[in-house]
Amino acid sequence: MKVCKFGGSSLANAAQVNKVMDIVLADPARRIVVVSAPGKRHSGDTKVTDLLIELANVAMSGENCDRQFGAVVERYAEIAQTLRLGDGIVKMIEDDIRSRLAHAGALEAAEFMDLMKAAGEDNSAKLVAEAFNARGRKARYASPRDTGMVLTGPFGDATLDPDSYSTLSRAFSSFDGIVVYPGFFGYTREGKVATFPRGGSDITGSILAAAVCADVYENFTDVDSVYPVDPRIVPEVSDGIPTMTYREMRELAYAGFGVFADEAVIPAVRARIPINIRNTNHPGEPGTMIQQSRRVVPGTIVGIAAADGFCNIVVEKYLMNREVGFGRRLLQVLETEGIAYEHMPSGVDSQCIVVKGQNLPKEKERKVVQSIRRELQPDFVAVERDIAILMIVGEGMCYTAGMLAKACLALASVGISVSMVNQGSSEVSFMIAIRSQDREQAVRALYKAFFG
Repeated sequence: MKVCKFGGSSLANAAQVNKVMDIVLADPARRIVVVSAPGKRHSGDTKVTDLLIELANVAMSGENCDRQFGAVVERYAEIAQTLRLGDGIVKMIEDDIRSRLAHAGALEAAEFMDLMKAAGEDNSAKLVAEAFNARGRKARYASPRDTGMVLTGPFGDATLDPDSYSTLSRAFSSFDGIVVYPGFFGYTREGKVATFPRGGSDITGSILAAAVCADVYENFTDVDSVYPVDPRIVPEVSDGIPTMTYREMRELAYAGFGVFADEAVIPAVRARIPINIRNTNHPGEPGTMIQQSRRVVPGTIVGIAAADGFCNIVVEKYLMNREVGFGRRLLQVLETEGIAYEHMPSGVDSQCIVVKGQNLPKEKERKVVQSIRRELQPDFVAVERDIAILMIVGEGMCYTAGMLAKACLALASVGISVSMVNQGSSEVSFMIAIRSQDREQAVRALYKAFFG
């Protein structure tokens, strides 16, 4: 069995929905289809989810929301009419959204927003199931409520109740034909709609793949494969990555590699289910397979990623290495302020802590610096901003001499200074910190050095 998820661009209009059905029907193993809300039809368009957010905000303000309501219904109606599904499905979607709007004054803002946002995926699944049936292929819409997709945690950032896996497994064992399932949301134990964080439909697909022990989780999007570097920075990159490991994906995703959000792959990774990234518009392309292990060539890397917006907290104190508990007390300052750290390279008398800039606004920075001075009495403490993190990743780097030297020489050749280096104990990656303004030039230099 295969679980296949289709993103918003794959469901933006009737032509895309037809492609989705062609792909699913081409392989009898594709039994569970997870769908997102319709995405943009063109660059200037608006996603249905964004239309629903606007509708919810207007409804909560008490103003007339007929225009926003009509814009949402029109998107589904256009797809249904082009596919000749009849007026019944459009009327059902219209009634569903009206019933959700009726709760505008009765629910808290976060709860009502989740209820409205979930309408995008929920009605998309109903429409796609109807489209399969119109083609004469047996398909059914499956509700997260009925199948046991139970979520916990805050609205808009919910997580799966672990007990749901067994419930979902039993629910899907009784289904035959094609099951169309809405992504992005589930229900609390109290029966309230709750949504996952960003990449919510990816999370749903990963959960279902793990629940049914799928042979593969196919994630269809609008790119042929995962590329070893951002094509927006290196336009000449043409060859995708055929296979990569879970570890490699995690390291690249950390530095902004647009593969998956972390939450989206945890269920599949823990169940050791391969993830296949494929293109709805080019279904013949094999895409990128992400799996537990792969054959590697020593001395090679799989990809380069870069992200900016980091800060470096620099603490210096003579004989720091002899002061028992110094590192613990330093991290305790961050913990008190609710700040997670990313990297922590150190010297004999110095300690650096890399954090995301968004977690250290100016007012919090002052409190952190004051606390460090009070608790640790350092000789020097400062915060460096506008730092970019480069990640060079590949299982082939393990026990291969000269990989870091190769990267540093490439950066030096274009006049980029390295401010920090940190290599993980697994040797599957190393991190280099540079100035944010040098990020794109650094990526191009590293691409030339390792792939050129």
